[in-house]
Amino acid sequence: MQTVNRIDPLRQAVELLRADGPVALVPTMGALHEGHLTLVREARKLGAHVVVSIFVNPRQFGANEDLSSYPRPFERDCELLRGEGVSLLWNPDGEAMYPPGYATNISVSGVSEGQCGSARPGHFDGVATVVCKLFNQVRPDLALFGEKDWQQLAVIRRMARDLDLSLPKAEAILGVATVREADGLAMSSRNAYLTTEERAQAAALPRAMQVAIAAVRSGNAPEAATAALKEALVAGGFSSVDYAEFADADSLQVLSQLHDKPARLLVAARIGKARLIDNMAV
Repeated sequence: MQTVNRIDPLRQAVELLRADGPVALVPTMGALHEGHLTLVREARKLGAHVVVSIFVNPRQFGANEDLSSYPRPFERDCELLRGEGVSLLWNPDGEAMYPPGYATNISVSGVSEGQCGSARPGHFDGVATVVCKLFNQVRPDLALFGEKDWQQLAVIRRMARDLDLSLPKAEAILGVATVREADGLAMSSRNAYLTTEERAQAAALPRAMQVAIAAVRSGNAPEAATAALKEALVAGGFSSVDYAEFADADSLQVLSQLHDKPARLLVAARIGKARLIDNMAV
């Protein structure tokens, strides 16, 4: 695995890979877990050379969020990526990504405004900006993202459509199903913040979501189902629930009743030092 941290060597390395087949990008902030590695494996199944980026993007963290304490086990991450046959690691520093005088921001309205967009103002501007830069830097034929961050995926696809990106095109931005622990909890780098007790309590999140989805499928109103979900989480050890909403899978507009189009249940809740997010198809 080749590791580069400057744009010119990156582009030279990517073009050499592209001469031998399609190039897939898996953007990450490091602290890799099985969910990230699943994205790499899915990319390799598609016959692609895999480029992984590791960059802890300061522009998607709020003033009181965990940028300084975000885990950065770089050597371990490199070992995992080598074991998965990754061709190239793009590991820019802050100056390579945002050089002096940098003054551009990308804002995607609509899909970025509810759910985590309401709870974390500016977050998706930071996501859209850094992912657009990564796409322009690597110019991958395809890019893979975990469906656990469903709103992020929707924002990135909208950005790619609106800006007429060609590498990758919006339809080549692929979502990969959420990887879960044995008890159903979605894998996340932030699970490392949980104590042993909190980790056991956190399994209430996927269970409560499944109950809410079953209730709606049985004819209960989405609002009643999410109210019960919130009560179950607080009773199970969560300190608060940022949101719990049934929404259109594409636009993320909140639904007062289900319709024929695909829908998702999206939840963000806090337990201990961790803010956990999850979503499931309805």
